[in-house]
Amino acid sequence: MSEHRRKPQQPQGGGRAAARRGQSGSSSGRRAAPRGATGSFAEPTGPGSGPSAQGSAPGGRAEARRAAQRSGGGRRRGPGGPTGPGRGGSRTAAPAKKRFIDYPRSGKYGWRRWMPSWKLVTGTFIAFLGSLVAVAGIGYAMVSVPVVAKTATAQNNVFEWSDGSVMVATGGEVNRQIINYSEIPRAMRYAVISQENKTFETDSGIDPKGIARAVFNMARGGQTQGGSTITQQYVKNAMLDDQSQTLSRKFQEIFVSIKVGATVHKDEIMAGYLNSAYFGRGAYGIQAAARAYFNEEAKDLNPGQCAFLAAMVKGATYYDPAGATSLDPAATAEANTRRATRQMQDTLDKMVRYGHLSAQERAKYTTLPKVQSPRSNSRLSGQVGYLVDLAKAYLVNNSDKTHVTAEKLQLGGYTIRTTFDKKKVSQLEKAVQKVRKANIKPGQRPETDKYVQFGGASVDPKTGAIRAIYGGEDATKHFTDNADATGAQVGSTFKPFVLAAAMKWGVRNPALGPSQAQDERTVASPRSLYSGKNKLRIKLYDGSVWTDKEGKEWLQTNDGNESVGSPPGYKIDLREAMRLSVNTAYVQLGMDVGLDKVKESAMDAGILKGSLASADYPSFSIGTSDPSAIRMAGAYGTFAASGRQNDPFSVSEVKGRDGTIYTHKSDAKEVFTPEVADNVTDVLKTVVDKGTGTAAQLPGREVAGKTGTTDGNKSAWFVGYTPQLSTAISMFRMDDNASNKNRKFLEMYGTGGQEKIHGASFPAEIWHDYMAQALQGTPAVPFPPAVPIGKVLNAEPSPSPTPSVTPSETTSPSPSPSPSVSDITPSPSASNTCGFFGCDNGGNGNGGNGNGGNGNGGNGNGGTDGGPSPSPSLSDPTGPGSTRGNGNGGGFFGGQTG
Repeated sequence: MSEHRRKPQQPQGGGRAAARRGQSGSSSGRRAAPRGATGSFAEPTGPGSGPSAQGSAPGGRAEARRAAQRSGGGRRRGPGGPTGPGRGGSRTAAPAKKRFIDYPRSGKYGWRRWMPSWKLVTGTFIAFLGSLVAVAGIGYAMVSVPVVAKTATAQNNVFEWSDGSVMVATGGEVNRQIINYSEIPRAMRYAVISQENKTFETDSGIDPKGIARAVFNMARGGQTQGGSTITQQYVKNAMLDDQSQTLSRKFQEIFVSIKVGATVHKDEIMAGYLNSAYFGRGAYGIQAAARAYFNEEAKDLNPGQCAFLAAMVKGATYYDPAGATSLDPAATAEANTRRATRQMQDTLDKMVRYGHLSAQERAKYTTLPKVQSPRSNSRLSGQVGYLVDLAKAYLVNNSDKTHVTAEKLQLGGYTIRTTFDKKKVSQLEKAVQKVRKANIKPGQRPETDKYVQFGGASVDPKTGAIRAIYGGEDATKHFTDNADATGAQVGSTFKPFVLAAAMKWGVRNPALGPSQAQDERTVASPRSLYSGKNKLRIKLYDGSVWTDKEGKEWLQTNDGNESVGSPPGYKIDLREAMRLSVNTAYVQLGMDVGLDKVKESAMDAGILKGSLASADYPSFSIGTSDPSAIRMAGAYGTFAASGRQNDPFSVSEVKGRDGTIYTHKSDAKEVFTPEVADNVTDVLKTVVDKGTGTAAQLPGREVAGKTGTTDGNKSAWFVGYTPQLSTAISMFRMDDNASNKNRKFLEMYGTGGQEKIHGASFPAEIWHDYMAQALQGTPAVPFPPAVPIGKVLNAEPSPSPTPSVTPSETTSPSPSPSPSVSDITPSPSASNTCGFFGCDNGGNGNGGNGNGGNGNGGNGNGGTDGGPSPSPSLSDPTGPGSTRGNGNGGGFFGGQTG
C-alpha cells in the first residue's frame, strides 16, 4: 500500500474517539487530558504510534476499556471532564468498604456471589455452638434441684350443688408422707428399677434419645410423652405446678434432670421419686400408697405388694383392681385385675432376671395381694362420693369441651357447678332407704335378702341435666355406682323403643324383597293388632318362620304360658299389649320392623351402643340390653320432651384461676317427631293408669312409665316420667365385692318376703315416693295430646306349634349365657316353659304375671359418657394411663360418667 494511503497517526490519549472528545470540548479552552496522563488507563497503541508512548499495551480500544474497568476508572462525569463540558478525563473511584460479614460476596458474579465462603460457614457454626453452650450454661445455672417436701402441691376442687351452695371441697389435697430412703423396702426400689429404668444405678439420669423423640413430637404437634428415666420422672413429678406440654417446659425439665443427675446421689433421687410419684387413689408417695391399698406401713410391704404398686405408678386408672369405668369403660374391675396381675408378675420376673430377687422368694407371689376399698374420705360418704365421681368423670371424658384433663383436675383449683339438686338427692336416698328398711332383712332372710342393691337416676327431660342419683348405700363402703354401669338387664322397659320404631319407620312390606321392603314400609298405629297367643311361632317380616343357627324354631311364651286376647286369633292391639306387657306381640312387631331399626330407635332416644345386646335375636325387643339408670331416665325423657333428645350431663359450669372456662351448651336434637313421641307417651300413660304400673300413680298428675323384670328374676325396673322429670329405678342382687372374681346376678325369688320381685313392686314404690316429694310445689303439667298416627295393621297369628319344636332354655344360641327378660310375675317353675330365648312380661299390680327368656346379654356398659379406649399392653409406657409417675388414680377419679 502506498505511503500516502496510510492512516494518519492518531494522537495519544485514545485515538480518534479521544480526538473527537477533545474537539467537542474545545470551547473551554482546555484540552482533555490523555488517558495515560492520569495513570488510570494504559495508553493504547495502534498503527503509527511510537514505542515511546507511556503505558502502551497491545489490544486496541477494547483492551483499553477493559483495562480501565480493572483499574477502577470510570466515565467522565461531565462535559470536558469533571468540571468542564464534554467527556474529559476520568477520576479514580473510592475503594469499597470491607464488610464484617461479606455476604452476598463482593467481587463475585452470578451464583458465586451467593455461595458463602468457608470462612463464613466455619464462623457461623462456631457462633452457633457457642450460643448453645451459653444458653445451656445459663439454663443450668438458673434451675435448682427440686425439694421433695415442695413437690406435688395442689389445691382443692370445690364442687357446688346446682344452686351454687358448696357440696364438698376435695380432690386437690395431697395425701403424702415423706419417708427416708432407709424406710423404703429394697424390693420396692428394685421393682421400679426393673420395670422402669434398669440402668438407673449407672446412667447419667437422662435419655438423650427419649428427650429428642419427645421434643421432636412436640415440635411437630404430635403426642407428648414422659421422660424415660427415673430421674426424669422424679423431675416431672416435682414440677406438678406446671404440666404444660411446651418446648420451653420440656427444656426446663431437661436442664433440671441434668443438674439432678450431676449433683444428687442416686439414693436421694430414688427416695425423691418414690416419695413424689402418684399411685392413684389420691396417694402421692409410697407411704400414702401403702396405706391406701393395704393399710400398712411402707417398710412392711412384701415383694408382691411392691411389684403391685410398681404397676400403679404406670397409671392406676388401668391397674387398680377396683376399676375406673368413669374414666374409661374399658377400665372395669375385671379388666384392671387382669392387667394388674400380668404387670405384677412381669415385674417379679424381671426382678429375678436382673438379680434383684431370688426365684424361691418370687414363687411366693403368684396372685394379686388383697386390696382394700378405694374410698376412705368421710367427706365423700353417702351419696356425695358418687356425685363427685360422676362430675369428675364428666369433666375428664369431655375434656375437649371442658378443657379439664385428669392431670389438671388432680392439681385442683377448680370451682365446679354440678347439676345435682341437693333436695332431690336427699329425697331419692330416703325413698330407697324407706323400702329397704321396711322390706329387706338380710339378717332374717340371708338366702334371699343378702346382696340386695338399688340404683336410680333422675333427669330433666328439657335439658338432660342429671338432678339426682342413687349409687348405693354408701360411697365409702359400696364403690360401684348403681346409677350407672351395673350390667342389669332392663327387661320390658325396652318395649317403648320397639313401638317408637314401628311409628317412625313402619313395618316392612311382606310382599317385597329385602331391599324393596326396607324402602316401602307402613307406619304402624298403636291400634294395630298383633297376636297375644302363648308359645307364638315368631316369623320374619315376609312370613317365613325364624330359626336359629341350628335350624330350630323359637316359640315366644307369655307369663305363665297364658295367651292374652280372645280366641281363636288372640288379637290384641299394641296399646293393650303394652299395658299388660305381652311379650309375643312386641317380639313379632320387632321382627316386622326389623331389629336394626329397633336398635337405632333406642340409640336415637339416648341409649349408648355399647350397652345394647346383639340385635341378631328376637329377644332383643324385650330387653336383653343393660343400659344404666341414667341412660334409661334420659331416653324416656326424650319421649317426655316430644322427641327432642338431650345427652345426660352432670356439670353446668367450671371456673378456674382465670375465670369461667366451661359452660354447658345444649346439644338437643329432634330424633322423633312430636307425633311419634307423644303417641309413645300416650300408650305409656295407659300402663300407669290401669296396667302393670298402677303403683306409680301420682294423684293429680299425668304419669307415663313402664315396668320391667328379667328372666330368673335377677333384676327389676320401673322407668317413668312427667313433663318435668324422668326417673329410672333398678333393683337387683349381686355380690360385687371387688375381691370376688365370680360376681354374678342372683335370683330374687322370695326377696323382701315376696314370691317374686317385679317392676311393679319395690321399684315402682320407690319411684312413687321419690317423685311425689321431688315434684311437690311444682304445677301439674299435662302431656301434649297424641294425634292419630299410622295405619291399623292386622298381623296374622302363626299356627299352633307341635310340641316337638319347643326348644329348651338351655339351647339358647346366644353367645354367652346371661339373664334375660320377663316382666310379670311367674312362679320359679314357670321359667321352664319359656322359649330358648325366653319371654318378658311386665309385672302386674293386679296379679298379672309373666316370665322371661334367657337371651344373650348386653355386651357393654351403661356409662353415660365416653367409649372404650384401647387397653394398655403389659409394659407399654405410652398406653392409656401410662404416665408412670403421674398416672390417673382409679379410686381418686373412680366412679361413673354423667
